[in-house]
Amino acid sequence: MTPQEYVEEVLSLVERIPEGRVMSYGAIADTLADVSGRNSARQVGTIMARHGGAVPWHRVVTGAGRMPPGHEQEARQRLLSEGVPLRGDHVDMKRASWAP
Repeated sequence: MTPQEYVEEVLSLVERIPEGRVMSYGAIADTLADVSGRNSARQVGTIMARHGGAVPWHRVVTGAGRMPPGHEQEARQRLLSEGVPLRGDHVDMKRASWAP
C-alpha cells in the first residue's frame, strides 16, 4: 500500500465512525495494520492533522479519550451534540469506543 493509499484508508475509516462514537488514533492504526503493513498511532495523527478537515475529525481521540490538541473546545461541542459520553474533559472510552 502506498503512502497515499494509506491516507485514503485512514480517512475512509474515520468517515465510517458512527455519530455518537469515537475511535482512538491507535485503534485506527491497529484496524488498518494487516492491510497496510503500518501500525503507528502517530502516523494516523499526522494524517488527521494534514488531511482530516473533510471527515468527522472530532471522532478521533487519544486512547485515554483526550480530544485533538488545539481543537479541544470545538471537538467537545461536536461530541456533546452527538451524545458522546464524557468523563470530565475526556471521552468515556469504555462507553463511546467503536470498532468496525
